[in-house]
Amino acid sequence: MSQGERPPATVVCHVRAPLLLEPVDRQIETLQACESDGAIDDLLIRSWPKEVRRSTESPHQEVLETFDRVKRWADRRGVSVRPPFRERTSTSPVTGETKELLVTPLLCLEVYADDEFVGVFPHSEGEETYTTDEAIANVRTGGGLTPLGSPPPTRTESVDDACPDCGGELTDGQGLFACSDCDWVGTSTSSGEYVRSEPSGKGSGDGALEEVGNAL
Repeated sequence: MSQGERPPATVVCHVRAPLLLEPVDRQIETLQACESDGAIDDLLIRSWPKEVRRSTESPHQEVLETFDRVKRWADRRGVSVRPPFRERTSTSPVTGETKELLVTPLLCLEVYADDEFVGVFPHSEGEETYTTDEAIANVRTGGGLTPLGSPPPTRTESVDDACPDCGGELTDGQGLFACSDCDWVGTSTSSGEYVRSEPSGKGSGDGALEEVGNAL
């Protein structure tokens, strides 16, 4: 981070409850001190279970959405968030039913600048890992949070990335993206994240595509 710049303004801290013990509680206390000192503007602390079922019927959809979001970010930078996230299967010895499970990290940080998702910690590139301890120490000392990997390319052409809502194909109309399978319409940030636009009153995928068509 160059001189005069400040660390990202918002940190979302996901912690596996009730593991508020050393060293986790120490890291949270440091983040809270960063918020009090103005090193970050907002600190949001959210708890999640040790593992959740990967299913549309799971009561922990927010956890699954968080994993999908950080995985997309990592894929665009060429880094990995597995670990700290892990995926495994569990088979019941009674029913024989197999479940796909997502195992969460003890502590995970999502970092936002001006409401734009700019990084997740920890993450790794090859043998190198950027830990939450390092990220928190950098915030505490006024340093930057420059993730590993390569910055995502600026989107200037049509892309075939999946719709963040349903996974359908997106159509690019001069920077306005619409899903061909649902009514999602939005834009792409410089970090490659898709952001839904304000509703336009159209209630179908055809309406969304029409809006993109008008932009062409």
